[in-house]
Amino acid sequence: MPVLDFLASTPLAFVLCATLLGLLLGSFLNVVIHRLPRMMELDWQQQARETLGMPEGEKRPTYNLVLPNSQCPHCAHEIKPWENIPVVSWLALGGKCSSCKAPISKRYPLIELACGVLSAFIAWHYGFGWQAGAMLLLTWGLLAMSMIDVDHQLLPDALVLPLLWLGLIVNHFGLFTNLGDALWGAVFGYLSLWSVYWLFKLITGKEGMGYGDFKLLAMLGAWGGWQVLPLTILFSSLVGAVLGVIMLRLRNAETSTPIPFGPYLAIAGWIALLWGDQITATYLQFAGFR
Repeated sequence: MPVLDFLASTPLAFVLCATLLGLLLGSFLNVVIHRLPRMMELDWQQQARETLGMPEGEKRPTYNLVLPNSQCPHCAHEIKPWENIPVVSWLALGGKCSSCKAPISKRYPLIELACGVLSAFIAWHYGFGWQAGAMLLLTWGLLAMSMIDVDHQLLPDALVLPLLWLGLIVNHFGLFTNLGDALWGAVFGYLSLWSVYWLFKLITGKEGMGYGDFKLLAMLGAWGGWQVLPLTILFSSLVGAVLGVIMLRLRNAETSTPIPFGPYLAIAGWIALLWGDQITATYLQFAGFR
């Protein structure tokens, strides 16, 4: 196809297209981040009613990732298409609702911008091809689940499990590693944090992390193979410890305050997937093993 040939032969065009696509997907990710936890809550309530034999109650309006249309949370003004252009609309509106002038969170354009920048980097790093396409999907998924974990201490199976299977599928074709390493990466990724969880619980009687973290590390192992796991665990633990202490100090919170571990795993795993071999080789050379 002429368009694909053009993108393959023109790196700058591919990067620009990835940036635009990332900005648009960033706008959609804002919807996913906001609505998916609420959708899960409604589903849990429905399952609880069925399990307890309770009446269904009033029928709720449709609520999913498409309907209802996006609205201002303050005045219920329906967001028009021209008010939903990534980053641009927020700047044009001065960060305020066009109807009631209530402030719109800066997080929305920041997520759109982050998604655009990360997408551009992936396109530049890998170039046009299947690796870039797969890594874009993973990056968008990691961004969405990280923000959901920040808000709700929740890593939805609806995001984690499909990406875990996708990691195994793409590595069936040897996209990032071989299928054997990907399979054992998923197994060891899950079991490593599962073991830490139960050891911590047996010693302290408390839960140190959630089951979603096990699945997230299994997913990262499925993408990069078991080789990325040590670096991912090390980086996420170091960054989580440092930033966790800083956040607790800034919030004047107690040390028992739960801190989501998913974003640290996501960041560390993303770095390990892109530069794990180089980081490991540099460390071994610095340590005198090479």
